[in-house]
Amino acid sequence: MTATEKRVFDDILASLEKRGSVFVVGCGDCATVLQTGGEFEVKEMSEALTGAGKTVTGWVVPEVSCKILDVKKLLRQNKEAVAAADAILVLACGAGVQAVSEAAESKPVVAGLDTIGQVDQFRLGQFYEWCSSCGECIVADYGGVCPITRCPKGQVHGPCGGANEGKCEVNPEEQCVWTLIYERAEKLGEEPVAIGAPYHEPRDHRKSSAPRQKVFEPRRGG
Repeated sequence: MTATEKRVFDDILASLEKRGSVFVVGCGDCATVLQTGGEFEVKEMSEALTGAGKTVTGWVVPEVSCKILDVKKLLRQNKEAVAAADAILVLACGAGVQAVSEAAESKPVVAGLDTIGQVDQFRLGQFYEWCSSCGECIVADYGGVCPITRCPKGQVHGPCGGANEGKCEVNPEEQCVWTLIYERAEKLGEEPVAIGAPYHEPRDHRKSSAPRQKVFEPRRGG
């Protein structure tokens, strides 16, 4: 799930300084779950913009904002409201913002959220960044736990030595990820060294160089 946070409202207004009318687009997927760009937040933003002297010509919440063709279709269905707007404010991740920009073509697009990464949901209201989308997954060597992301120092060859009573020295409120790795090793009946591999070849950073793309022929039928 892509995590987002609300931008400071004054910063949004600064981005819309020369735009008197705004059409607002949310996201029915990640941003709805994170409560940053669902229907409630879109309505809340519309009210705030109106209170700041902006004219909100309309709003929509696509099922998934990063699907360009779906967004384009939805904007066509609201073409009068979109045409009346000086800009489109998007409450979605960076991928969603750019999808709307591609779909809208001739309209300026402003991001209403900051994208902060990929997160796993533990329970309602609790989300944790456990993956950096690095393109070279090594979690099998660490009992299903990623030290690249979950260790603030990205240690892949063992703990740094700064942990105190199993807590991370960078963030003492968090458990050291290597403690988690060793505990997972015990549960799996493995030696810790078999989980935390003694040596890893240097990462192939070509796999995480931007911009990446995934193009393939989808399977058809059952």
